[in-house]
Amino acid sequence: MAQVRNVRPGYAVIHPNREKVSCKLTRLLIVLIMIASVALMLALTIGGWSKLQGLKPVNFVWCLLYIATGVFVWRWARGLLPIVAALAILLLIIAVIAGTGLAGTSWFDRNHAGYANAQSLFGGSGLGTSTLGALTVLMIPLEALLIVMAMIGFSQGWNVEQEVPEEEARRRGSKTIASGPQTQTA
Repeated sequence: MAQVRNVRPGYAVIHPNREKVSCKLTRLLIVLIMIASVALMLALTIGGWSKLQGLKPVNFVWCLLYIATGVFVWRWARGLLPIVAALAILLLIIAVIAGTGLAGTSWFDRNHAGYANAQSLFGGSGLGTSTLGALTVLMIPLEALLIVMAMIGFSQGWNVEQEVPEEEARRRGSKTIASGPQTQTA
């Protein structure tokens, strides 16, 4: 349902926290970490295709979720940051289990005799077991950093709005200067 925002004539609504350098940097870091996570997930999925168990489709869905939420976070959607952190926690758990071998065999254990090399999604030779293990272990600090940055971003109050005179909004470089009643979609 559309919400009606009544703004006094001659005033505009701005988001003062979005103007802060720390907020812009946090948002940028979150999106970059998510892009790096997607790149690692795709490298692991494509490079170790023949040796992955049942999570192959889930890896692609996870990548799509990270990309979609990254786009919305880039557009200042603060409400998705706890969801990003939750996804990162789940991926962190999977990376710890897969990277350390807590569930049996890690990628590093596959260097021994009796283990075949991984085949790529496209049929060629996949990544080496040491490379797959290193990428899996690299996911651990990356996801931990994403969790921390998402929670920092959530605490920065990107959604805070302030009603200021139009000339002050222009002076601050506000992109959306509007006065009078506005309709906003929920």
